[in-house]
Amino acid sequence: MKNLFSPFQIKNCRLDNRIVMPGLASFLLENGGEIPGKAVEHYRMRAAGGPGMVVMEACAVSPEGIVSPNQARIYNDGFMASLERISTAIKSEGCVAGLQLHHGGRQTSSKVIKRIPVAPSPLPCPAIKGPVEELTVAGIHELVVKFGDAAERAVAAGFQFIEIHGAHGYLINQFLSKFSNIREDQYGGDTEGRTLFAREIVTEIRNRIGDKIPLSFKISAQEFVPEGLTVEESIKILKILIEAGIDIVQVSAGNDATPEWICQPMFMKKACLADSAHQIRKAVNVPVMAVGRINDPVLADSLIAQGKADLVCMGRGLLADPELPRKAKEGRLDEIRMCIACNTCMESIFRRGRIECLVNPFLGREQEMIITPSSEPKRIMVIGGGPGGMNVAWIAAKRGHKVKLFEKSKTLGGQLLLGSVSGFKKELLNLINFERKQVEKNGVICQLGWEATIDTVKAEAPDAVVLATGSQPSILPVEGIEKPIVVPLAAVLNGDLPAVRKTVVVGGGPTGCEVALHLAELGSPVTVVEMLPKVGIGLETMTRRLLLLRMKDCGIAIMAGYALSRIEDDAVFVKSADGEELRLDAERVLVTVGNKARVELFEQVQSLGIKAFRIGDCLEPRSAKAAIYEGTRLGCSI
Repeated sequence: MKNLFSPFQIKNCRLDNRIVMPGLASFLLENGGEIPGKAVEHYRMRAAGGPGMVVMEACAVSPEGIVSPNQARIYNDGFMASLERISTAIKSEGCVAGLQLHHGGRQTSSKVIKRIPVAPSPLPCPAIKGPVEELTVAGIHELVVKFGDAAERAVAAGFQFIEIHGAHGYLINQFLSKFSNIREDQYGGDTEGRTLFAREIVTEIRNRIGDKIPLSFKISAQEFVPEGLTVEESIKILKILIEAGIDIVQVSAGNDATPEWICQPMFMKKACLADSAHQIRKAVNVPVMAVGRINDPVLADSLIAQGKADLVCMGRGLLADPELPRKAKEGRLDEIRMCIACNTCMESIFRRGRIECLVNPFLGREQEMIITPSSEPKRIMVIGGGPGGMNVAWIAAKRGHKVKLFEKSKTLGGQLLLGSVSGFKKELLNLINFERKQVEKNGVICQLGWEATIDTVKAEAPDAVVLATGSQPSILPVEGIEKPIVVPLAAVLNGDLPAVRKTVVVGGGPTGCEVALHLAELGSPVTVVEMLPKVGIGLETMTRRLLLLRMKDCGIAIMAGYALSRIEDDAVFVKSADGEELRLDAERVLVTVGNKARVELFEQVQSLGIKAFRIGDCLEPRSAKAAIYEGTRLGCSI
């Protein structure tokens, strides 16, 4: 990977390689923008992993520009000391420290900023809605000065690289796009008018920070909405901004109406924005950074080799594994914990107010979950080789325990193996392979093809037993549920091509929707039956949006608000809430509702007086994220 690990010089900044961690909200800051130690450590760890540059998350240049109480701020000198701790931590690891300047514009809530949001035009945010206040020319000039003030503070706080956030539906993007800017004065109209605000900001910042500090501009080169930006218009905009003083461009996409293009889920192909970056690189005379589903260093190296970009941004990839650059440079590709684009990081922010990662349970918990040697090494028996079992096994072994793992199938992976069968979830195999490698590397003894029983536990006589045996489908009390037409999920997710059959999937949760799409893409006519009024509930928002679109494109029939009534040899009968019964012809029925924990062995182990633990679905049927987190926490503490 000589291309990816070649140095790069931009003005007075020398990057040791072409990997950049872009500005990415950490949600580790406290209400009011205070920067605690865990946030500093978060950035230090990413820098220590070996990227060429780490760009600190978006810092608000004005109080009405914040989009979250936890957002970083840079609008007065009181934030300087905390910001300097971040830049110092990044640079202490030999990495270039960058900072991103930001204003949310209309894409915020009056609940957050305690006033009506400002915007270029009286058009509400499509996502947040609510009234907005159109900026006056005087207000625009004030904001230009505030961007300049913020840039000066960033340099004084030790940052070596400044980036202007002009993408993703935030204020500068709102001015650039006809989708959000209908002004009739000098800040609206044609491309040059809509670019004036951004140009004035670039000029102001350049005058404040001088010529030696690199200045970047992040743009949504495509917005995928009517009247939105296209690559062609973005090139015109960038040429104006380059003349004003920008040195490098980060090519992103999407806005507040198309968030799936901002943080692309697994349904989108890897490096899905690289071609637009390439078009821009060929048209402008400054370097270009590519972003968007670049989670693989081999892929990143190819983008540099093909001339599609000068630098590659690996944001979620460095959340999943902060050591990704170092491991790649050393050729340890099978040890990289790769991002699988599940967007758990985004969903956890919106639902829990903190950033979490399915594959990396240490994210945001670096100071509380630490793998340290055990003072009392034990003999630990782990039963179940799914994601939870593998995690607790290798982490406990790494701490010095003697660990033996029993798995009844002939390979490790558990339910993740079923989940990785469909084409759009193949990247789950990366997670399985990472966990297997850690199990092997840390000396866990694996007994595969061995279903552990209470007699096995007695024979092993361990100090502790961890039950990670998962769950099993509940049997619905429905007439005909035992008929041959009803097949288990594993029958169509076993790696073989399932036969084309007219299929009814009972249960429209995440599993039901995913298996329905898998079968439909292979040619089977599919109907999904769901008791609730909507399907896909529980999926991450952007993933759900794209999944439903794919289901529609594949002709999948969705019957929400219907419950399974009975099953016959060639049909399924369903009932609506008002009692209407319908017959659905079927050649195959899959039931994806209701699982129950496997608890029998746990209770038997407890009766022996051996210390026993349950994790994952064995405790309560939930997600792979929960199993991995619980396995990791137990492995660190047992």
